[in-house]
Amino acid sequence: MGFQPEPKNINFIDAGKKVLRIERECLEQLEEFINQEFAIACEMMFHCSGKVVVMGMGKSGHIGRKIAATLASTGTPAFFVHPGEASHGDLGMISPNDIVLAISNSGESQEILSLIPVIKRLAIPLLCMTGRPESTMARAAQVHLCIKVPFEACPLGLAPTSSTTATLVMGDALAVALLEAKGFTQEDFALSHPGGALGRKLLLHVSDIMHSGGEVPTVTEHASLRDALFEITRKKMGMTVIVQAEGQIAGIFTDGDLRRVIDMNIDLQSTPIAQVMTHGGIRVPPQILAVDALNIMQQKNITSLLVEEQGKLIGVVHLHDMLRAGVV
Repeated sequence: MGFQPEPKNINFIDAGKKVLRIERECLEQLEEFINQEFAIACEMMFHCSGKVVVMGMGKSGHIGRKIAATLASTGTPAFFVHPGEASHGDLGMISPNDIVLAISNSGESQEILSLIPVIKRLAIPLLCMTGRPESTMARAAQVHLCIKVPFEACPLGLAPTSSTTATLVMGDALAVALLEAKGFTQEDFALSHPGGALGRKLLLHVSDIMHSGGEVPTVTEHASLRDALFEITRKKMGMTVIVQAEGQIAGIFTDGDLRRVIDMNIDLQSTPIAQVMTHGGIRVPPQILAVDALNIMQQKNITSLLVEEQGKLIGVVHLHDMLRAGVV
């Protein structure tokens, strides 16, 4: 290992808290820039028939990627284009129906400035987010969003800290304001996050994960208790459904019922299952959300639900199915 310098006499906890204090102060001052320009920017983005194209270099680019991702996931179609790549062909990704949101704390990013004449020639609306209202980018923009901060949290005043936080927060303000204007719902959010926990909870229905057909343990109401036990063993779901001739649900028999029956000293061979089953059973329709079915299981302290349509059995959903699907 190379030479490791000794840390200066510094309290790391105090240093960290100082950064938080500085950035909080800067964010409080940012509120004055949520003004009429901000409202106009929101109106333009709301009525945009294309996408919001976010651009930024360096740290502004990193923040820009996050802003584009937040917009896209909250109902405002958006994507990030690197200004350097845009000069070498990626500008073709932008259409006249789009809006460009260009980010630069100094407002003098040469990579973005070189693109502005082309953006204007294509008549693409230009929004700029800078820390200097007098900058070239700010003056070229149709709408300028100011993200000016009095100082950086970096003691050298060099590393983008307070300024990048302010940029990120301004982007969040845009995204959330647009979300509210569009009436964006939890279900809408889930559609853009199908792989996430919320997506699974809001998009997954019982019909998507239930057992059906030959996987469902069933016996007729004329079967013996012994036949029912064989069916429970074969299908390995800890229960069987008792059905009538036309598929109507008559009842259910579970492992728990078996323990009760054993205590009653009932003959397994001759006792009809209809005599010892639980009549009816707890049922849900196939279109119910899996998370709602899980809530029923928890409330009733059971591990299986019967899935029915017009009184007929079409499937069974088990707690293990919920676990496999990631609903739990």
